[in-house]
Amino acid sequence: MKHVPVRRRRSGRPVGLGPATRGAALAVAASFTLAACTGASGSEGGGGRGDGAEDGARPARIAITPASDTSAVPVDGKVTVRADGGRLTSVKVTANGPGALNGSYSAGKDSWTSAAKPAPGVTYTVEATAGTGGRQVTERSTFTTAEPPKARTFVGEYNVDKGSTVGVALPVSIVFNKPIHDKAAVERGLRVTASPAVPGAWSWMKDRDGRDRIDYRPREYWQPGTKVSLNMNLDGVDAGGGLYGTQTRKIDFTIGRATVSTVDVVKKTVTVSRNGKTLRTLPVSTGKKGFETWNGTMVVLGKVPTIRMNSATVGIFGPEAYDLGDVKWDVQLTPSGTYAHAAPWNEGKFGRVNGSHGCIGMSTADAKWFYDQVHYGDPVTVVNSTDTVAVNNGYGAWNVDWAAWQRGSALG
Repeated sequence: MKHVPVRRRRSGRPVGLGPATRGAALAVAASFTLAACTGASGSEGGGGRGDGAEDGARPARIAITPASDTSAVPVDGKVTVRADGGRLTSVKVTANGPGALNGSYSAGKDSWTSAAKPAPGVTYTVEATAGTGGRQVTERSTFTTAEPPKARTFVGEYNVDKGSTVGVALPVSIVFNKPIHDKAAVERGLRVTASPAVPGAWSWMKDRDGRDRIDYRPREYWQPGTKVSLNMNLDGVDAGGGLYGTQTRKIDFTIGRATVSTVDVVKKTVTVSRNGKTLRTLPVSTGKKGFETWNGTMVVLGKVPTIRMNSATVGIFGPEAYDLGDVKWDVQLTPSGTYAHAAPWNEGKFGRVNGSHGCIGMSTADAKWFYDQVHYGDPVTVVNSTDTVAVNNGYGAWNVDWAAWQRGSALG
C-alpha cells in the first residue's frame, strides 16, 4: 500500500526544523560614524615613545568606520579605514558566516575601503596596521550590523538531531524556506566533518514541494561509530534576491549499527543483515504489475505502530481503491507513500505472489520483527524491480553515482 504522510521537518527529530529565525530588524536611520582611534589605544612596536622621539616620526593614527563597539549599524555604507600620518600596511575585516570583507587601498595607502557593504545581522572584526618611520600601530575594532527585516531572511530546515544516533545511509539534508539564488555562497557556509574522516560532497536539488534543498552524503555508507558534525555558518550570508541567512548551528550526531535490508522482488524476500551478518530472510509481497515497488535504495524515514492507508492520497481510485484504518508496524521509506508493513489481507502471497500497490507487505509477526530491527537512516534496497526511486523522494542519494553526485555541488 502507498500513503502520503506529512514530511516531518523539525529540529530535534528526523527531518528536523531549525530554530526560529531572528526577530524583525531594528529600524535605524543613522549612517556610519567616524571613530578616531589613536595609536595610544593600539599596540605599538619599535620601542615606544623614545623611538618616536629619536626618529622624529609621530605615531600614525588609525580611524575605523563604523565606530568600535557599535550595534545596529545600518548597512547602507561601506567599511573604511584611514591612517593619519602614516601608510596602511594591513587591513582585515572578518565575520563568521559571510567571511572576509575584501577591499582596496588608495594610491597612497592612507585609506582602505571595502568592496561591498557589510551584511546585516553580523558582528564584524576589523584589524588594521599602519606605520611611519619604522614604527607600527595596530588597531582592532568590532561592530554589529542591524538585523535584516524578517521578510529578507532565510533559514534551512535540517534533518539531524543533536546528540542522536542514525543509520549508516542517512544523508545530511537541508531544505530552505526561501529560494536560494546564490547557491555557492550558501554552500560555502555549510560544512560536514566526520571522525574518522571520509570523502563526502554536497549536492543541490529541488525538494518534492519545489523548495531548494541540499544534501550531503559520504562516497560510501557511513561506518558504524562515526562521529559527525554539521556546521551551519549562515549568519549574514547573501543568498541573492535580497535574502540573508540568520543561522549559526553545530549539530553533532553518531552513526549507529549497520542494519542493511535487501528486497528482491523476484524472489519475494527481504534479507536483513547487521554489521555484515545476516539476521533473517523473510517472505514478502511487493507491488503488482502497474504498481511496482520502487527500485533502488530508500532510507528509513520513520516508524509508526499503526496508520490509516487511504489510496486516494496517492491518486488510486476505482476498482483498485482501498481505505485501511488499522495497518500495523509501518516503516516509512518515501514521502510518496512507500512503506514496509504488515499486510494480513495478503496472507498466502508472501514469498509467492507480488500483490500490493507498491508497499512491501509481510505477515504481522514478520512485520513486527522488521519494525523492531530498523531505525531512522537505515538503507532498504529493492532489486529486480522497475523505475528507480527519485533522488528527492525521501533520501535517494544512493541511486546517483558518485561523479554525478559531485556535479550537483555549486562549488564545482
